[in-house]
Amino acid sequence: MDFVSPWINRLLDTFLEEDLGRGDLTASATNQGYGKANLIAKQSGIFCGGPLVERVFQRLDGLVNTRQLVLDGETIASGQKLLELEGPAMSLLAGERTALNLAMHLSGIATATASLVAELNGTSVKLVDTRKTTPGLRVLEKYAVRCGGGVNHRLGLDDAAMLKENHIAWSGGIEAAVRAVRSTLPWPSSLIVEAETSIQAEEAVCLGVDGVLLDEFSLSELRILVPRLRELASALMKEGGPGRIVLEASGVNPTTLKEYASTGVDFISSSASITKSTWLDFSLRFEKNV
Repeated sequence: MDFVSPWINRLLDTFLEEDLGRGDLTASATNQGYGKANLIAKQSGIFCGGPLVERVFQRLDGLVNTRQLVLDGETIASGQKLLELEGPAMSLLAGERTALNLAMHLSGIATATASLVAELNGTSVKLVDTRKTTPGLRVLEKYAVRCGGGVNHRLGLDDAAMLKENHIAWSGGIEAAVRAVRSTLPWPSSLIVEAETSIQAEEAVCLGVDGVLLDEFSLSELRILVPRLRELASALMKEGGPGRIVLEASGVNPTTLKEYASTGVDFISSSASITKSTWLDFSLRFEKNV
């Protein structure tokens, strides 16, 4: 991830402006001195957001120096020092909350993701995220998912065409929707269909789509349906059609990931690592002036 991109700079500037407003009214308490501070973990988990913490303080004051002691994606323990900072005390205090909020939120997502990914150990199935993200934070939250060992689904509507239930309903059916999208879909974008019934899933495969999202199917249904869809895709390929179909299960209870992985799907998508994650608790501890 490019942490020095103009987009990241604008985003962080917006975050800082939200907190600073017209200026920090407590700034005079620091007497314009220099200080040191350490970012400390108060919980164990997976760390994420170190480069963003550094960028927050660099955007705020170029005189702030930082040293990251833990890389994003690494396991951390309670009480562990994660990052060292040194610079004008006024700037360290002004950027404290913005930096902590980002690191705590993203580390919570990375930790929750790692927990779900661990449930899939020993299988070939990958955990993927969704577009259920905080507006304005999607890129950062999806980065946190990667730090936790997950895989990113499409970033936005322009990444891949996914025909969901409302598209299908409004277009008059799967075939009509697929035909319409194919007429404008740029190469090499993928075409995915969300299916809520086995009939819809089979129709999508027969239409030669790239992937089928199997939404809220039971385990027993998927154990029958997945091999059937593989057979249909194989028969289509022998007739000159596209290759192997990608199958994704969604609407899965996070406690049953391994059972769903045994059905033969390629991916399990879940919003839980973002929408149900809990922030990791960090603190910024200041040392005496230097």
